Amino acid sequence: MKIKIDNTSLQQAAGEGMDAFIRLVTDGIAASVGGEMTVEAFSKLEPDQITLWGYVILRDELCDGGFIQLIHNGYGPFFFLNPFAKAMRLWGLKDFSKFLYKARELYELYAEVLTKPCSDEEFMALYEQYPAFEDLDDEFMEKEEEYTTRIAYYLDEHIHDFIEITNG
Repeated sequence: MKIKIDNTSLQQAAGEGMDAFIRLVTDGIAASVGGEMTVEAFSKLEPDQITLWGYVILRDELCDGGFIQLIHNGYGPFFFLNPFAKAMRLWGLKDFSKFLYKARELYELYAEVLTKPCSDEEFMALYEQYPAFEDLDDEFMEKEEEYTTRIAYYLDEHIHDFIEITNG
């Protein structure tokens, strides 16, 4: 599915910075399929569109609450049981891909307990019970700007794989 974004909006977002540029495109992707990552939504999108949208979700989740939150919110299978890390490698982010494989090891160990329904208090206690994720969270935060810059660069270089630019 080609998502149409007008050139003026694209140029304005790019002028605001990489975050605005990526967000404009991913918001367009998400809006085109109802805003939820579902099997039906995925069937309408190209793999690169899904991957970009996934990166934004991953970044938002990790910046907000780390891997424990990401896993607890049900995103573990998307990032760790699908070829997301491989896609990052193919996009030229080999170090990020390796990082995701390290996170997958912890996911495989703790997914069952981290995905159980729990109260807010029990959820917050997970951070103390599973401190192994803290190092990964810190590593991501240290490199987030670099990763996002490289994603934005990939998006810019391959823009026509993601959207159709219109003049209106």
